[in-house]
Amino acid sequence: MNQELIINSTPNEVVIALLHDKRLVELHREKNNSRYSVGDIYLGKAKKIMTGLNAAFVDVGYEKDAFLHYLDLGPNARSLMKYVDQTQSGKQNVSNLMYFKNEPEIRKEGKISDLVKSGQNLLVQVAKEPISQKGPRITTEISLAGRYIVLIPFQDKISVSSKIRNLEEKNRLKELMQNIKPKNFGVIVRTVAEGKSVADLENDLSDLVRRWDECYQSLKASEPPMRVLGEVDRTSAILRDFLNASFNAIHVNDKEVYEDLKTYIKNIAPEKSDILKLYSGKLPIFDAFGVEKQIKGLFGKTVHMKTGAYLVVEHTEALHVFDVNSGNRAKSENTQEQNALEVNLEAAVEVARQLRLRDMGGIIVVDFIDMHNPENRKLLFDKLKEEMKSDRAKHNILPPSKFGLIQLTRQRLRPEVNVEVLETCPSCGGTGKVQPSILLVDQIENTLKFILQEQNQKHITLSVHPYLEAFIKQKGIFRSLQWKWYFEHKQWVRVQGIASQGIMEYKFYNKEMDEIVR
Repeated sequence: MNQELIINSTPNEVVIALLHDKRLVELHREKNNSRYSVGDIYLGKAKKIMTGLNAAFVDVGYEKDAFLHYLDLGPNARSLMKYVDQTQSGKQNVSNLMYFKNEPEIRKEGKISDLVKSGQNLLVQVAKEPISQKGPRITTEISLAGRYIVLIPFQDKISVSSKIRNLEEKNRLKELMQNIKPKNFGVIVRTVAEGKSVADLENDLSDLVRRWDECYQSLKASEPPMRVLGEVDRTSAILRDFLNASFNAIHVNDKEVYEDLKTYIKNIAPEKSDILKLYSGKLPIFDAFGVEKQIKGLFGKTVHMKTGAYLVVEHTEALHVFDVNSGNRAKSENTQEQNALEVNLEAAVEVARQLRLRDMGGIIVVDFIDMHNPENRKLLFDKLKEEMKSDRAKHNILPPSKFGLIQLTRQRLRPEVNVEVLETCPSCGGTGKVQPSILLVDQIENTLKFILQEQNQKHITLSVHPYLEAFIKQKGIFRSLQWKWYFEHKQWVRVQGIASQGIMEYKFYNKEMDEIVR
């Protein structure tokens, strides 16, 4: 499978699009000033102990206190709390745990009030980002994720990904980790570690140990609430989790981000460094790679599929609902059951894609078209499970009910990706009334005349919707509006079509592609 990563960096955010065979399957938005990302480690202060919920609310600096349930403390919570106390009091002089004596593990059925007291300083990690009106969900079971391994302080257990099937390779990785891991650190070996050399794994482990030392150094001088260790940025995290042999290109439009990623790739996978490319084209990067058009077609309430069938996506506070409709898909030569099966199988592929694309979590209900044949219902169930295998979020799928509904749950770590695809009309500003379209060309020509004659600008580019671009360039050579302007102003005006612009919207740019504001 051909995998590409398209990275659009703007002053306010970085938008990352993952393409499989040119089809958009994931979209991530990383605000440049965003905080409270999954994996960030904070020194917080316990505010309220809620015995009825068996949970505590912890101040980590967010407007809403973070939520810490007893089950999220982790078995080695006592050891972590002791480490924090000794580090801040100066009794723990080094970050490593070679001579640190672990406390007994906590019971699975216990009370949070026995472990956490109001006003206590706690080292916590963000498990879920703030969603809607809720604060972050946190845990005291700290883990540091690397390219090949995950490092877990205060443990000694070594686990190998269940996706590594080869028993010999599993034993090799376990034995290797046993020899190189530091004392009092547990390790989870990730799937991508299969077949990797000792040097690769040792370098990854060293990097994680160094990050734990950074956490320790910050912890010594920190006062809650404070972030003591940030997760790598979203772009690097996606590269860390996705970069594999099938990745053949990463395109980025920002020089600074390009240099950061170049350094990061050289560290984690130097053999793949040549796949990173700096985009310098005239069109916006998402328009050039067809991402913008896919976003507009995939994030609306109605999602159309190639054969004419479509999905209707509805959201409530409690759950998300997909309604499958055949539209004009039905084939006269097929039976109703066969038509329903074909539409449902196609819809299963699109539903799995939509869940990843929008990063939808919680309870999801899919209303497929009714089928009476049990074998067909099993085919549909198997198809959806197969399509969901590539989804990294934890999920659970139930078989179809007698009403044709499939229910599933999907892990929610971040707010759902929501892209507003309905545009406010640039001409009417949402009032519903526009100036006569026959005057639009006059407006463009008057603005062009002012820019060329009054501002004395050179090498002008006019950016318009593709429909308007076709109109400006139509009527053949020497008869188009573009040629008319050339003969009138003795200067060639370049016209480019941008799908993301409104149909009545136009912009002028100078030679450096900076917008000219009249």
